[in-house]
Amino acid sequence: MAGRNRIRLLLLQNAPWLLFLALVVIFGLLSGRFLTPTNFVNILIQAAHIAIIAIGMTFVLLIAGIDLSVGATMYVSAAVLGLYLKGLPAVVSFPLTALIGLAFGAINAWFITRLRVAAFITTLATLFIGRGLALYLSDTKMVFFNDEILTFGRSAYLGIPSAIWAFAVVFVIALVVLRETTYGRQIYAVGADPEAAAKAGINVRRIVFSVYCICGLCAAIGGIVSASQVAVAASTFGFQKEFPVIAAAVLGGTSLFGGRGGVVGTLFGALIVVVFTSGLTLANVNDLYQPIALGILVIAAVAMDRWIRKVKG
Repeated sequence: MAGRNRIRLLLLQNAPWLLFLALVVIFGLLSGRFLTPTNFVNILIQAAHIAIIAIGMTFVLLIAGIDLSVGATMYVSAAVLGLYLKGLPAVVSFPLTALIGLAFGAINAWFITRLRVAAFITTLATLFIGRGLALYLSDTKMVFFNDEILTFGRSAYLGIPSAIWAFAVVFVIALVVLRETTYGRQIYAVGADPEAAAKAGINVRRIVFSVYCICGLCAAIGGIVSASQVAVAASTFGFQKEFPVIAAAVLGGTSLFGGRGGVVGTLFGALIVVVFTSGLTLANVNDLYQPIALGILVIAAVAMDRWIRKVKG
């Protein structure tokens, strides 16, 4: 029985990689265009902004939190970038845009840590407030981005598109922080048991505050990357983006109950989301069915997470 449980646990823990390979094989058989190098590059580019935001979401989920406002943060950041910062060079406008996301994350964190409003309620409220603010700033019109922003989205270094470079930088920083620093270990400790972490001398409130700031920062960076690719931000920019982002983190093995997961799994989770939607499109599946299929996939991932906890127990 113990041996069977170990095998079962091993399969469950490696589910993101196995699921990714299974999807590649299935959609490769359904459509000959899926396995082309061009399509794989497009998948990586499309996954870049989702993966960046999902990395920020991973930090929040690791402490058993949630941030539903990432799509609105994307939109506000992109709107300010296109309306008010377009006259500045990218080396100035991009960091300022990222700070807007950081500020939104700090607002969420303040309500959650100081006023003790539930994260779900706080971020749901800032989702609507942020989107309403962006619509007010843009007067519900499309926001166009200047050539410098578009050049970033179309450029490549060493043959690698800039979107992938942006993701790689965020990924490496997050990986080092979570795996090699005391701060990263404290995040896992708070997610596993906040009361025990507090007794061990960890400032739980500071950790919680910081992860929401990181999530907001990543949402703004993802907004910049997405804006540089689409050239224009319509009123639907970032709309319902929180679902594929949370899906990417959960499919990558990050537990909704905190204390378990990481950005490597999140990378595969983001690829799974994009491969899944891209494969369904190439297989001529009606767009109306794609959210349903993705929702079922996420429910399966959550059930898998509970199963892992049960087997470990």
